[in-house]
Amino acid sequence: MSPTNWTILVILCCAISFTIASDPDTLQDLCVALPSSGVKVNGFACKEESNVTAVDFFFDGLANPKVVNNTVGSLVTAANVDKIPGLNTLGVSLSRIDYKPKGLNPPHTPSCH
Repeated sequence: MSPTNWTILVILCCAISFTIASDPDTLQDLCVALPSSGVKVNGFACKEESNVTAVDFFFDGLANPKVVNNTVGSLVTAANVDKIPGLNTLGVSLSRIDYKPKGLNPPHTPSCH
């Protein structure tokens, strides 16, 4: 095989390896947060699967608008593992922002626990 063919083969192999790259799998299939344990490795410690209920995956705080009563004119309602324990180890959180007329978008700041 000529050097040109080897070069093309190497480039092709590299291109293919980049196209099949993906995020790593989560460490657990199911790890509902157990904040009372105090242990934090890749999130909170996990509840026993026998103690997991549907409530661990539900938060109704995003369903209805909240009363905005501040000078910025907006209110952020966060939904993270503290509110939805079933999100533990998934790297997922969401927020709802309610605005008054002419309300401002609040600064985005990370929340640390």
